[in-house]
Amino acid sequence: MTSMGNTRRTMSVGLIGAALALTLAAPARAGETPTAATGGTTVGWELTPTGTDARFRGLAPVDRRTAWAAGSEGTVLRTTDGGRSWRNVSPPGAAELEFRDVEAFDARRAVVLAIGEGEASRVLRTEDGGATWTESFRNTDPRAFYDCMTFFDRRHGLAMSDPVDGRYRILATRDGGRSWRVLPNAGMPEALPGEAGFAASGQCLVSAGPRDVWLATGGGATARVLHSGDRGLTWTATATTVPAGDPARGVFGLAFRDRTHGIAVGGDYRKDQPSPQAAAVTGDGGRGWRASETPPPAYRSGVAWLPHSRNAALAVGPTGTDLTTDGGRTWRTVDTGSFDTVDCTPDGSCWAAGEKGRIARLGRP
Repeated sequence: MTSMGNTRRTMSVGLIGAALALTLAAPARAGETPTAATGGTTVGWELTPTGTDARFRGLAPVDRRTAWAAGSEGTVLRTTDGGRSWRNVSPPGAAELEFRDVEAFDARRAVVLAIGEGEASRVLRTEDGGATWTESFRNTDPRAFYDCMTFFDRRHGLAMSDPVDGRYRILATRDGGRSWRVLPNAGMPEALPGEAGFAASGQCLVSAGPRDVWLATGGGATARVLHSGDRGLTWTATATTVPAGDPARGVFGLAFRDRTHGIAVGGDYRKDQPSPQAAAVTGDGGRGWRASETPPPAYRSGVAWLPHSRNAALAVGPTGTDLTTDGGRTWRTVDTGSFDTVDCTPDGSCWAAGEKGRIARLGRP
């Protein structure tokens, strides 16, 4: 991959529209920028200068100028100039925390999730662009381990923990993350033996619309996706085609472009293990999943729909980025750089983040 330097430009919705047809060039070699030919314009990942080697599994772009990233060693970064520069806005005293998810509402307000057993799982919130932070939740149950969170709107959100007493635990907020409460688990199906979520990309819990939310699992005999249509009070579980049966295998990331059309990605995160059938799609809100005909060639942890598209999406993982232009049925590798998570914004920007401080933006030179 190559850095943009001072030549960075924002990518318009029109360019995203052109990218939907992506007449792709050959997959990039290691170290090169992935490109796609769109009417003579080159589109590809452009690394941004973060000044850190933290690993960012939490990513929350707001628009083409503003984005937040959360990662290891309690690191939180924010950009308001499209990635031209990043400001370290990490909460003080958080160096021992592992931030794996961040949800941002604008350039000033964001919520971050720290993962881990017991009190290592925490939620912090800022209302001033990261100048100050307030801890709004600290887990006191040693059996709980929080993995991901999602927001339906600026007030209503959920976070999920690995199973406690045989069921996934759901945490809810009604005030933008200022306070949280554990929801009753009567409407939650029993977890499979060994089943859990993966805090790999901030996408094991995702929402679409005002009430629908999906939870991704692995580690059990089958990789499942659980769905709730009432903001986490009641759930149904459906098996997917993504292989499981091992603590390292399952569904790692979900993306829904509306309440019916979704993509699941995953596999086996171990570098020496293959990941066949690493993607699946649904057209009925997760009631049924079918395997991608040509899945990504390796484990993928993050996935995102391209904005204003019914068929194009990106999937990322440690060995590369893949593109689908047919709703997840077939995928093609377009980059070999390492990323853990990817997300796009309604105004036409896509971002990716991962190890060694790597944060990139899809754009053109």
